[in-house]
Amino acid sequence: MTQTAPTESAQPAERSFIRVDVPAPGSGRPATGVALVTIDRREVLNALSFDLLDELAVVLERLDVDPDCRAIVLTGSGSRAFAAGADIRELARQTPVSLLVEDRFAVWDRIGAIRTPLIAAVRGFALGGGCELALSCDIIIAAEDAVFGQPEINLGVMPGAGGTQRLTRAIGKARAMDLILTGRTISAAEAERMGLVSRVVAPEDTLDEAIELGRAIAGQAPVAVLAAKESIKQAGELPLSAGLQHERRAFYLLFASDDQGEGMAAFVEKRPPQWKGR
Repeated sequence: MTQTAPTESAQPAERSFIRVDVPAPGSGRPATGVALVTIDRREVLNALSFDLLDELAVVLERLDVDPDCRAIVLTGSGSRAFAAGADIRELARQTPVSLLVEDRFAVWDRIGAIRTPLIAAVRGFALGGGCELALSCDIIIAAEDAVFGQPEINLGVMPGAGGTQRLTRAIGKARAMDLILTGRTISAAEAERMGLVSRVVAPEDTLDEAIELGRAIAGQAPVAVLAAKESIKQAGELPLSAGLQHERRAFYLLFASDDQGEGMAAFVEKRPPQWKGR
């Protein structure tokens, strides 16, 4: 978040690793309802320290409860990396006891619990924790120069922030085994073929494409968007029969919303709907 300059008598403010633009700067006009969140640690390719992740979770949670924020775009500063991975110098100092007692990895659960649609705009490297962060988002827009991978095996460890679980759900067991056990990286084009990313675009168009996608989502009925996102997430968690039951209940409940009545009335009357978010 933006920091104010310290006074002479004040202690220097701690560095902020996250920038937030609300509304997001769209092509030609601001994207109302869309927030742009930027990881700002480009000197180390936006490496994910624990403090950075904590700040990111706080920012996302604040936006998540803002009724005027209906979509969030997450990106990395610069053009070289979305996030090149964890801060290895910091991680190398950990012990099983410090990891258990300090529980710094719990921040990943907070990020994964964000209900507002979250769009990753990826340029350059998205490796290790950076790939896991992209996987924690709902949609990934990748530049042609994006590179994805889980190379933790090369350091004698394995993914620990969701990589073995989310990557397997995204691309299947065989491909996840291939990437995680070899540590190899893949291009945006290969990631798209595998189903890891939604769209591949020219590098210079990546952020605009993600923001315009956020604008399109923000223009939909807010309650229906939240319900649909939750049902899609449940598809990776539940057996088919339970998933279908969850979907049907969510569908029924939307008929108690003002937006359902407005949406169907607007369709019949051939006019744009005026969503109220309730």
